[in-house]
Amino acid sequence: MTGNTEKHDGLPRVGFYICHCGTNIAGTIDVADVRKYAEGLPGVAIARDYKYMCSDPGQEMIAADIKKHKLERLVVAACSPNLHEETFRKAAARGGLNPFYFQMVNIREHASWVHTDKLAATRKVKDLSRAAIARVRFHHALDKQRVPVDPNVLVVGGGIAGIHAALTLANAGKQVTLVEKEATIGGHMALFDKTFPTLDCAACILTPKMSAVKSHPNIKLWTYSEVEKVEGYVGNYKVQVKRKPRYVDEDLCVGCMECIDACVFKEPKFRDKFNQGLGKRKPVYIDFPQATPKVVLVDPETCIQLKTGKCKKSCAEVCDRKAFNFEQKEKIEEIKVGAIVLATGFKTYDAGRDPNYGYGRYPGVYTALEVERLVNASGPTSGEVVLRDGKHPKAVGIVHCVGSRDDKSNKWCSRVCCMYSLKLAHLIKEHTGAEVYNFYIDMRAPGKAYEEFYDKLLSEGVHFVRGRVSDVTDWAMTPEEEGRLVIRVEDTLAGFVRRIPVDMVVLSTGLEPQADAQEVRRRFNIGCGTEGFFQERHPKLAPVNTFTEGVFIAGGCQAPRDIPDTVAQAGAAAAEALALIDAGFVELEPNTSHIAAEECSGCKTCVPLCPYSAISMEKAGENAKAVINEVLCKGCGVCAAACPSGSIKQNLFSDDEIFSEIEGVLTK
Repeated sequence: MTGNTEKHDGLPRVGFYICHCGTNIAGTIDVADVRKYAEGLPGVAIARDYKYMCSDPGQEMIAADIKKHKLERLVVAACSPNLHEETFRKAAARGGLNPFYFQMVNIREHASWVHTDKLAATRKVKDLSRAAIARVRFHHALDKQRVPVDPNVLVVGGGIAGIHAALTLANAGKQVTLVEKEATIGGHMALFDKTFPTLDCAACILTPKMSAVKSHPNIKLWTYSEVEKVEGYVGNYKVQVKRKPRYVDEDLCVGCMECIDACVFKEPKFRDKFNQGLGKRKPVYIDFPQATPKVVLVDPETCIQLKTGKCKKSCAEVCDRKAFNFEQKEKIEEIKVGAIVLATGFKTYDAGRDPNYGYGRYPGVYTALEVERLVNASGPTSGEVVLRDGKHPKAVGIVHCVGSRDDKSNKWCSRVCCMYSLKLAHLIKEHTGAEVYNFYIDMRAPGKAYEEFYDKLLSEGVHFVRGRVSDVTDWAMTPEEEGRLVIRVEDTLAGFVRRIPVDMVVLSTGLEPQADAQEVRRRFNIGCGTEGFFQERHPKLAPVNTFTEGVFIAGGCQAPRDIPDTVAQAGAAAAEALALIDAGFVELEPNTSHIAAEECSGCKTCVPLCPYSAISMEKAGENAKAVINEVLCKGCGVCAAACPSGSIKQNLFSDDEIFSEIEGVLTK
């Protein structure tokens, strides 16, 4: 429908377009009535409604009308600007109109989806449309600024997500720096014996990829290192990395491990973190045979030389490559990158937080990760499932959802626990022949071939008891329970409480954000969800992007996920980084702030308020003026709102635009 085609009182010619969005909008809003109302507003040269305005025909209609009716401003009332603002800006540009002579009205999320009264909702849309038409008259022509992109990439985290992302980028010809805080890459996957549902050897899958990272000419691998500081902006990040001392030169060590044998401690006596404390190690050690890089590490907390300076240094003497350097110091290295992929992973729930399960109190209670090391051929018992008292278990209980789906700990489902519990049930039965019980709330097996794996366990004679375990105790009520652990559970299928004696309890602990997740997200200026996992830009349309341009997330740092999903997401994050880098430049939104220097008093009020560190003082002294780096500025408007002298202006949020919009809403 076309409204007035004459200019009104010298006002810019405005085109108004409203979308039905099927019934998303038209089911609640009287679209035709709003269009008819807009036709009569001052300055409106044409008003139309269309079923799907964001479709190609809708966009082409707008572009054609701009040329035909010589439109000077554009207002579209439709869905969220997050989804379609760029769409309609491009339509305006195709019609020959500056894209920023456009204003969008969100009438889906702000009206149709939040109201049930059709008359009231329609009145609200009229008010919002009137305000946008009043505002758009004061818009100015703006241009996006282009900033070159550094072609190098930083990947933080050396688990399977970081490894896959780094290899994807490196294989595309990009220079990648992979930073891992542990002494070796591999992450949690390096701890596993087999992977579900195929029961593939985890090391057989992972080790070739670890080796590929180490040998790839485009990857610089920094283990035992942490990111200390991040400065800059999308396409141009400056990152400081703290490299902790190994007291061994990585370039000289070949991983022969003769130094470990030569250590003055003839027997291992210190807790082996990699083996979950089930084994012992010496002060000079390597985590596992396939560690990458295969370079030994000296623990300063247990090494006599580093603690007292009075060791015979047998380890250093036996090294014919002279790789030991007990004077090695922590150092900071700085790199420049255009994009960052965060793959910092997760941690498992601390089973000791729930005293009902007896972890740490009864030696027969283990976590799932501890059992992963027990069944592993390279683990502390060479794959033999033996209890701490030296006995072999005859009956084993696996308790699901420890630290998951529980108001007392974590409400979320950790997604992997059901499947890895089934895997451990199979492996324990295979290694010991024991009777195995799975205690579950609901069995969740939604992945490819997962349900078939569950059926396989049923056919193997594994017992399944539906119900949440109330407690694990050593209190015996019958001779059969004497000297054993007793699992008390309400069997919700049978309808009564059961007491099941076992020799070993395995707690299937859930997944949580890393302990330093809040510190990391502040360092990279990204968000966290309520659970503490890193927040994506959009859960469906931008699952690996963050609200900080150029920073992408992958794997367990974003949410609990299994290995296939982690690898897929890591590939997606790498692809997003590649798209950014291969473009060669980024276009920055022009809704930035700028300072009228003649009005600035140099009070510095704005400097500490800027969350993006975009404001600095031009020079010291009484005549100092604030300056804004438009590349760093994200247009949040904090500085403009706080400036006492009103010298800070913001594009697309000028006083004329804001006051006219307010007046448009309030004036009927």
